[in-house]
Amino acid sequence: MERAHSLLLNEEAFSQLAEHQRAEFIFEWLNHLKKLLPATDRTDLKHNQRRLLDQLSGVLIGSPGPPTRWLLAHCLALLYRLGDPISACLFVDRCNDIIRSRDDSPSGLPTRLAAIACLGALFEQLGRMLIGTLKETLTNLLKAMKNAESQGRYEIMLSLEKILQGLGVSAVPCHRDVYKAARTCLTDRSMAVRCAAAKCLMELQREAVFLWTSELENVATLCFRAFEGSNYSVRVSVSKLLGTLLAAAVEPQQPTAVPRQSGRGRSSLEEVMDLLSGGFLRGGAGFLRASGDMLKGTSSVSKDIRIGVTQACVVFVSTLGGSWLEANFPAFLSLLMELASHGKATQTAGDAVVTHCCISFILRSTLGSLLGEKAQTNAAIQLCLAVAAQKQAIDAALNDGNVETRVSSADISASQHVLVCCLLELGGLVQGLGSTAAPLLTDSSTALLDTVISVLLHPAPSASLAAAWCLRCVATAMPSQCSLLLDRCTERLAALKSSPEAVAGYGAAVAALVAAVQHCPLGIPHTKGMMVLSLAEDLLRSASQSSRISLQRTQAGWLLVSSLITLGPAVVEHHLPRLLLLWRCVFPASLREQEMELRRGDYFTWQVTLEGRAGALFAMKNLLLHCRELVSDDIVSRLLTPLSCAVALLTKLPALLRSYGSSVRSWSLIYRLRVYELLALLPPHTYQESFGLVMNQLVSDLSGQNNLNQPCSELTLLPPLCHRDDLPLVGPALQNTDHRYIEEQLHGSSVGGGSLDNDAFSLCEKSDATPAPLPPPVALTAAAARLFGALYPHVISAQRVKILEQFVETVNQLKGQRQQTVQTHVCAALCSLLKHQGCIRGSLGPEEVRSPALSLLSGALESASPLLRCLAAEGLARLVQVVGDPGFTVSVSLLCFDRLKTSRDAASRSGYSLALGALHRYTGGISSAQHLSTCLGVLFTLSQDSTSPEVQTWSLHSMSLVVDLSGGLYRAHAEASFTLVLRLLLSAPPTHPEVHHSLGRCLHALITCLGPDLQGEGAAVSSLRSSCLIGCGVMQDSPDSLVQARAISCMQQLHMFSPPHVNLASLVPALCAHLCSSYLCLRRAVVACLRQLVQREALEVSEHAVTLVKELPRRDNTQLDVTIKEVGLEGALFTLLDRESDPGLRRDIQETLVHMMSSSATSGKLGHWLKLCKDVLSATTDCRAPVELRQEEEEEEEADAGRDDDSSAFKARSESSGPFTALRWATRRFAMECVCRIIAQCETSDPAHFDMALAQERRLQESTDFLVLHLADLVRMAFMAATDHSDQLRLAGLQTLLVIIRRFSAIPEPEFPGHVILEQYQANVGAALRPAFSADAPPDVTAKACQVCSAWIASGVVSDLRDLRRVHQLLASSLAKVQAGRDPSSQLYNEATVTMETLAVLKAWAEVYIVAVQRSRQEESSDRTADLSVSSSLANDSSGSESGGAGLLKLVQSDLCTLSRLWLSALQDYALLTLPQEYAAQLPDTGGSFYTAETVNQARAHYTSSWAPVLHATSLWLHSTGFLMPDDAPPYLSRPATPTSMGQTGVRAKSPEDINTDRLHLILGISVEFLCSPHSADQMENITSCLRALQALLDVSWPRAKIGNDQLPSICSPEGSVSILPSVLYLLLGVLRELVHLPSSQPGAPAAGSVGGSALGSVVQAALQALKAVVTSPMSRQEKSRGAWSLLLRSALNTLLGLWDADHIPIAFNFY
Repeated sequence: MERAHSLLLNEEAFSQLAEHQRAEFIFEWLNHLKKLLPATDRTDLKHNQRRLLDQLSGVLIGSPGPPTRWLLAHCLALLYRLGDPISACLFVDRCNDIIRSRDDSPSGLPTRLAAIACLGALFEQLGRMLIGTLKETLTNLLKAMKNAESQGRYEIMLSLEKILQGLGVSAVPCHRDVYKAARTCLTDRSMAVRCAAAKCLMELQREAVFLWTSELENVATLCFRAFEGSNYSVRVSVSKLLGTLLAAAVEPQQPTAVPRQSGRGRSSLEEVMDLLSGGFLRGGAGFLRASGDMLKGTSSVSKDIRIGVTQACVVFVSTLGGSWLEANFPAFLSLLMELASHGKATQTAGDAVVTHCCISFILRSTLGSLLGEKAQTNAAIQLCLAVAAQKQAIDAALNDGNVETRVSSADISASQHVLVCCLLELGGLVQGLGSTAAPLLTDSSTALLDTVISVLLHPAPSASLAAAWCLRCVATAMPSQCSLLLDRCTERLAALKSSPEAVAGYGAAVAALVAAVQHCPLGIPHTKGMMVLSLAEDLLRSASQSSRISLQRTQAGWLLVSSLITLGPAVVEHHLPRLLLLWRCVFPASLREQEMELRRGDYFTWQVTLEGRAGALFAMKNLLLHCRELVSDDIVSRLLTPLSCAVALLTKLPALLRSYGSSVRSWSLIYRLRVYELLALLPPHTYQESFGLVMNQLVSDLSGQNNLNQPCSELTLLPPLCHRDDLPLVGPALQNTDHRYIEEQLHGSSVGGGSLDNDAFSLCEKSDATPAPLPPPVALTAAAARLFGALYPHVISAQRVKILEQFVETVNQLKGQRQQTVQTHVCAALCSLLKHQGCIRGSLGPEEVRSPALSLLSGALESASPLLRCLAAEGLARLVQVVGDPGFTVSVSLLCFDRLKTSRDAASRSGYSLALGALHRYTGGISSAQHLSTCLGVLFTLSQDSTSPEVQTWSLHSMSLVVDLSGGLYRAHAEASFTLVLRLLLSAPPTHPEVHHSLGRCLHALITCLGPDLQGEGAAVSSLRSSCLIGCGVMQDSPDSLVQARAISCMQQLHMFSPPHVNLASLVPALCAHLCSSYLCLRRAVVACLRQLVQREALEVSEHAVTLVKELPRRDNTQLDVTIKEVGLEGALFTLLDRESDPGLRRDIQETLVHMMSSSATSGKLGHWLKLCKDVLSATTDCRAPVELRQEEEEEEEADAGRDDDSSAFKARSESSGPFTALRWATRRFAMECVCRIIAQCETSDPAHFDMALAQERRLQESTDFLVLHLADLVRMAFMAATDHSDQLRLAGLQTLLVIIRRFSAIPEPEFPGHVILEQYQANVGAALRPAFSADAPPDVTAKACQVCSAWIASGVVSDLRDLRRVHQLLASSLAKVQAGRDPSSQLYNEATVTMETLAVLKAWAEVYIVAVQRSRQEESSDRTADLSVSSSLANDSSGSESGGAGLLKLVQSDLCTLSRLWLSALQDYALLTLPQEYAAQLPDTGGSFYTAETVNQARAHYTSSWAPVLHATSLWLHSTGFLMPDDAPPYLSRPATPTSMGQTGVRAKSPEDINTDRLHLILGISVEFLCSPHSADQMENITSCLRALQALLDVSWPRAKIGNDQLPSICSPEGSVSILPSVLYLLLGVLRELVHLPSSQPGAPAAGSVGGSALGSVVQAALQALKAVVTSPMSRQEKSRGAWSLLLRSALNTLLGLWDADHIPIAFNFY
């Protein structure tokens, strides 16, 4: 294709090409011409213009395909603009002539479409130069549109859009005509035409003021009609148009030239919202009402209209911006709530769910993405006020004694919808704000908690459940509130047990709060769990006392039990016996007793019974999910009786339904659901006696006559069973889009979509997203299908065949919708079975099972439902895998071939073509060349069937699967496949983008197939590579975002295999242009590609990104483009990171930034990255300054006024004057993590990064940046983060400060010898640490601050004791808090957090003490040494009279007595906790000094991270005391004066000798045990601490004497000495035996008197001396060991004498 790279078309080369290559050649030439024309000299261009025009005209009449005609049009317009434009009018006339022609030949249509495209491009580029031809052109286009097919209408709309764009205000005379034409096309039957019309009107509204003034109502109605029956792309395009028009009506961008009919030129917010509400409630003007009722149910407005209106509302607010929303949110919220509470919006349960989702989506999409944290806080206040207003109105009405004015059920219903929407969004806002939402709780004017808690008493369950979820969000965001809220709600629940609303509401709230602990690492006190369980037991016991509240108490009781189990094994193991008792009591003791139950009771009794047992089953399910390790065989056996009764009751439910009808139907559904969910988690063998019973019930639920009318929700049931690669065939509804939350509502069942009030137990789920459980009928079907897959393989073979045959018979007997419902259910169950068996490599059973299974799947392959066809294709692939018979695989392949030959309907051909590609997905791929050729022959034919785009789409997708599954075998077909794909890409009409989606997947598979071979240089490889690039170029120019995303993926794949052939200069700007795309798939593809690119060429990518801003038209610039211009691509990625909520995309953005930073932070862009992180960190709207900071500054000014020149830089909080505005705490925390990464990266780079003198010297010689020169910025950023109101950001800031101290503390200050560079930041460090020691600081923040304090004191930066005392006082206050202990009743977090904080304090003090002792010793050594070193003398001179180690040691010694006791207690705890599991019974029942028995497992981790410095410090203290007890020491070691042992009595006093011995054994035992254990590399610090502790211990005479005076056996008891004596004797005699076996005649044996002989003699002497010591040991005379000792010594002596042989005396003995 290199011959196509010329200004003029190489006609000679073109003529030599085959027919299928000419289209590619033309496209490549035009693509090159598009880039070449702007770079060509104008003179040369004019010289070749005529010839070039002739060639381009030849392409025009040559029937070009869509991509070629768009390129052709662009090149023609560019040629006239850059060359001589005079003849442009003639070319416009020629195009008009072509459009007017009546050529109906196959080549006529492409030529006319190309002429239309050329007109649009010419007017776009030349604008008013062609104003004279406008009228004729417009008339011609509008006339042609009347008789045009969909492609023509589509192309005309695009052309009109470009004409308007090029002419601007000059096109005003024709605006009305264009508007009329676009109105017709906006409701066209072709979805692509609707999208094009919406884009045309978007361009029209830039100048046509009447669209958003006088015609606004008509346009809105037109948009509502466009939403009717639309697809996702239409809804996005039309909602963008409508939202933009409404925004222009409220805030005009230009003066209104035409007044509206009302006399005003601008609309109010109320008027605009009335328009949107009208569309939402009535569909605009009531159009298609009859058909809507018939198709959609009772609602007269279809879901797609309501979803489109919702998206338009989001666009409306987003266009006006965050500032407008912040200013107008109260009014906007009020109008939204009017819509939410309107009766027509909530006529049915399904309508209510859709309305809730739409309102929630509007609030989440606007408040969550447009507002900063401060504005979100204000929005939360407004939501809270709205909730309070609704609750007050309902309360006043309920308490009104006048019957006529009392509230009606309609009013309660309306209020509940408002409350649900407000509370769910309030919870989402608080959860996103995290701990920065704390001011909301302290604002007395808002009273957020009181307001939310008051809704718990609302009579509508949906409102109270929403309030409970909101409280859970508060607890998740601010863990300190969890215990307080629990206490408050449990107290109210206990006090209001007689109120049904109170029991239901407060019960749900308590359950939600307990479940929130899953997201709170700090946990809640253990006593709270006991309290919740006691409350649950009380509710369950009292449920039968009053029938009025039996149901509520039963549900609340089991809800509390279920939530308690989510706390995990550490909590549940203490309550398991009580839980087992509850489960045993709720079910009959035997099956006989259950039979007796059925003869008594009424419908209400059975409602309560089923509710209780369903709750118990859910609690069992939670036990299996959250505490699997506790479910031993014994526990399972104790659950078998309740489980058997639960299963047996399934068979009795039909009788109950016949007796009591609909009054127990819903409880029956939920009960069956709970049974199925539980059984699916249990091993089948645990309920094998019930297999037949359960299977019969499953078959009935899936295909029984009673369930034929149950709603079927394909979108819920089928996607988890389909292969994820096949789901795009179904459409965008199953893809991750920004609108998926509401798009899913289109596919909900008739009973509605997911909603919190469908299942109150969903409050216990682990996910932090708002729960949306499915309606029970839908959830039951899904659970039945899952259980069927797990249970079917355990049924007897004969039964298996009958079940599948029954499924086949049932499907064949039914017709219409009922058939499709059953077919969906049974196929889902079958595929669940096949997937289950395929994953465990199980079998399907006898051969007779294959036929009905194949029949079911074959029938589904012919279904009209695309999703069911995808499921059937996946099921067929799984069936082949499970059967594992090559013959069966061949027969299935032949079946697909036969059906493809005989079938004529599109659905069947699509299904079987997909099955053909998916068939070998799980059998190792395609290994037969013949089969591959046959498959490709069929698929090639189907993919060229232009009469059926659906068949083309599915066959092309299948072909991509074949490529993937064939591997290297496919390379022989690669060239033909490339030819086919390119021909279709260049010819497929843009009105069917789904065909292009599949073509893109084929191209991606072909690139992967070729792989590294694409790097080759041969002609064939070069041709294939060119085909890849052409295909990517075609898809990049596509108007469809999904196709563009696939193009980017293909380019990414090509870059992976052949990087030199991907032009980054054009790719990167194209990627950056889509960073702000309204399509999530496109943003994902862009960031994924950037992530790969920056791993190799980060600097090049950054440079190319900036060129995007220069090339874009000014009016298209966005805030992101401005960000790129100011701070580069990396800054834009930070902005995008702050906006995005998709977890996968956020992760990719972070990885991209990390790669870019790793590549460039140390190679010239260090300052840029640090400034970027600083700007990100400063971009907050929170301007509140902590009180502690102001106090610290005042103290600094009083103590040392004017000493720190840089301190003024830290006295103001962060400002938002940089390129970023109002970034959220999560983004700023990531910026702090980036700073730490930069510091770590610099450590392995240039040493000048951590040497101020060297950095300053080299900075003068070269333009290089060094980290040490930015120390002020580093400290400032750490300070800003550490004093923020976000706890997570505070932790990141403290960690950064710790890293700075460790890396920069030893760097000297060149200008002030004897000082270090960190010394000037003393006040800032103190100010950063002080807030972490406040009374309300979380324990993890305080623990981290203690670590920073010890590092700061130990660093030696501060030499003046006056300065040192400030940080010392923080540690002293923490120590005082440890000593004082904590009132258990005021404990907010789990007891393990007290352990964490206490040990952090003790560890910090230990590290400070170790450093103080070491410095003191160094100074003493220096004072005794005559030749002082320069560095030590400078250090000594720089401090006062009480400085350095001595001064620091004096500071510590004031608390040393207390510290020593606490250290010893911590070591004793650690020694107990490290005992092997078999000694667990020796642990104290009440816990240790710093941990409780209930939190022993959580506490171990904290002791493991803290014991080593404490051990070292304790040894140093004992060394300093010489093992002499101080006067105030306690008379015992165990449990010294600690917070958990103060006041204990009855402990036997020990002598000082015994206490010292215990301490010695404690330290020796811990050290020896650790040193004898295997270690990892990261434990080297602990090893060093152990060794130094032992060294300090053995430097004291008493322990040295204690160890040295005892021989080895005497360390043991008499019985112990006997046990180790054989080992000692064996070792000694073994040495002597080896010496005996070394004869003197052996070559190389050392001679007597030689060096070697002397060495051997020493060994013999040592062995004999050791033997003598053993013989004379006192143990040989002890009464308890004397007999055994003598026997062992006598035996050893015999062995020794046996070694003595006069003829073979060893040389060592001869030496003696």
